[in-house]
Amino acid sequence: MILFAALAVLAGALVSLSRQINGRLALSTSAMESSFWNHIVGFVFITLIALAVGGLFAGEPQQSPWWAYLGGPIGVVFIAAGSWLIPRIGATQTGMLIISGQMISGVLLDIGMQAPGAVWARVTGVAMIILGMWVARSHPPKTRPEIEE
Repeated sequence: MILFAALAVLAGALVSLSRQINGRLALSTSAMESSFWNHIVGFVFITLIALAVGGLFAGEPQQSPWWAYLGGPIGVVFIAAGSWLIPRIGATQTGMLIISGQMISGVLLDIGMQAPGAVWARVTGVAMIILGMWVARSHPPKTRPEIEE
């Protein structure tokens, strides 16, 4: 279980790093162009990895329902939105809002799919995340007075 948790934390760190890099690229180009290059380079990378280790065409994609392919367009919107938001509201706010959206949708999906676990605990966790964001956002940082010499 520790390995899975560490892998999930690493994936979260990589999402944050990816958002920062794409946000920087969007400053030189645009959010849409940044998303375009993100996906082109990602496509080439995953193709090379899959060809090297095998498994690129290991399944039967025609057996999947049509909606199983919506992850691609949803991912494009996610990448473009992050690239557009980071230069405007910062990495921390963007990350916190993205995590909040993930948590809220995850809880709703778990409830809808009747996943095992306590609904109250999930809802409480999401409420604490949102409350933490509100507290961090509603109290501007205090400025330190300049030290006179």
